[in-house]
Amino acid sequence: MKDTNPDLSALPSVDLLLRTETAQRIAAAMGSRHTADAARRAVDLLRREAVEGEGGAVLSREELLSAAERSMEAEAKRQIRTGMQRVINAAGVIVHTNLGRAPLSEAAMEAIQKAAGYCNVEYELDTGKRGRRGARAEAMLAELTGAEEALVVNNCAAAAVLVLTSLCEGGEAVISRGELVEIGGDFRVPDVMKRSGAGLVEVGTTNRTKISDYSGAIGEHTRMIVKVHPSNYRIVGFTAVPSVADLAELAHSRGLILFEDAGSGALIDLSRFGLSDEPVISESIASGADVVTFSGDKLLGSAQAGLIVGRSEVLARVRKHPLYRAFRPGKMVYAALEATLEAFLRGTEFEEVPVLKMLSAGRAEIEARTNSVVEELRERLGGFEGVTVETVSSVSVVGGGSAPGTHPDSVAISIRDSGSTPNEIEQRLRNYDPPVVGRIDEDAVLLDLRTVFEHEIETLKNAVCAAFR
Repeated sequence: MKDTNPDLSALPSVDLLLRTETAQRIAAAMGSRHTADAARRAVDLLRREAVEGEGGAVLSREELLSAAERSMEAEAKRQIRTGMQRVINAAGVIVHTNLGRAPLSEAAMEAIQKAAGYCNVEYELDTGKRGRRGARAEAMLAELTGAEEALVVNNCAAAAVLVLTSLCEGGEAVISRGELVEIGGDFRVPDVMKRSGAGLVEVGTTNRTKISDYSGAIGEHTRMIVKVHPSNYRIVGFTAVPSVADLAELAHSRGLILFEDAGSGALIDLSRFGLSDEPVISESIASGADVVTFSGDKLLGSAQAGLIVGRSEVLARVRKHPLYRAFRPGKMVYAALEATLEAFLRGTEFEEVPVLKMLSAGRAEIEARTNSVVEELRERLGGFEGVTVETVSSVSVVGGGSAPGTHPDSVAISIRDSGSTPNEIEQRLRNYDPPVVGRIDEDAVLLDLRTVFEHEIETLKNAVCAAFR
């Protein structure tokens, strides 16, 4: 029978714990209030363990104080790890949604740093008068896509909501049943259209929709034809869908707007890398789409943003809507966009934009890097019995809802340990500073160097070795 009245007198007080060097170190990093909260939780944990009899052997005052310090430090580390911090993406997922999607180019990061202080976000240096936010980025978007005008908001979902609300509220929009998709995070096209005040008119079937289906559904309240790129899934086999050009011809003959939500969107043709199904924005504009929306932080490789391009007359209505002010991004986004778009204008996007560099990297290049790392890891881990490190064939993933059927051929570092499970190894890598994120496949931890920057290689090797110390 448990002792219901354990002796708690040896437990350290919160005040004593806060006077330790450990607490002082934590307070310097997190502040006194957070440190005091962590100290109280540490003492409460020891008290519960004593009451519930989970403490094992009886500990001295010094041992209890040390245990409380360890608990407090663990809590502080846990809190820090819930905040934003750098990670090494060794999962082979290029546009990794959970890891921030597209990593920025060096030029984009430098541009953000310059814009972090005062900058001319809405100020014309030539005239000294108030200027238009994002004018430079919008001008470059228009030039790169062949559109008359461009607009930037904070993400692609906001772009779709703004377009539908400003152009179709109170009217009807015709859309194929095969394009009523859920993009992610419960963002469903039918729900967005309903919230925007646009009436939804579904046509065709899941796998086949003809131009006659659209034509037959147009009525006196129809204001728009909507085309949505499915992004994160594909329908294959017995399928049919009208082209953008066919839909544009129909829409314009009836005095309607054609709106295409291109999803990831590509500024250049990426079909040679297996992304033949991703819309090229300039081709949509050339085919007659009046307004096209796409993401800034996917295949474009920049900051999170919703990009809207199209005809001047149409975008003027979008810009005037009250929601635009609520959806527009801050100066950091414009700075990153400008720097990224400049690379496309120079024709140096594959040298400068990380997403495109990773996507275009060939298997031979990745294999050479991987073999070099494996060779060094084998030397450094040679004294650890049961640990095996080897190069294995693998595939990478585009990610971010882009090209779900495209898996670039790659190789990866395979790590196994007879004394540890893959989950245990993977967790140790995640607990390293900075965390290394890999993936588990066939009872091994795989690290794909396609998505690891050159300056991160040494840190990755150190993380792997630390996982077996």
